[in-house]
Amino acid sequence: MVKIGELAKATGLSTKTIRFYEAEGLIPDPPRTDSGYRSYAEPDLARLGFILKAKRLGLSLNEIKGILHLHDWSEPTCVHVRSLLQEKVTQIETVIQDLLGFKEELESLRDQATSLVD
Repeated sequence: MVKIGELAKATGLSTKTIRFYEAEGLIPDPPRTDSGYRSYAEPDLARLGFILKAKRLGLSLNEIKGILHLHDWSEPTCVHVRSLLQEKVTQIETVIQDLLGFKEELESLRDQATSLVD
């Protein structure tokens, strides 16, 4: 069991963000010590890791909350999650294509600039 400061350090999040995630229902309210401090366990760290990864992949907090809610209640998540993730995959593929096109343009400009210098 760790306190909020230790959890913040382990995840790279601020204590304010962790409290916000609690208030929004993304992570469950942790048990409290006799002194009133929040006390977190390994599942909380794993859940925050999932939230961070999902955010990096472009999911909104509401989308993440929906997935976590389905997971928590052991509802069948496959169809919902598959649809949501396919939408994100499509968005990522579009971004990749845009970036590849931009990369080609930059390489062309670099090559033109190189020939001007020579």
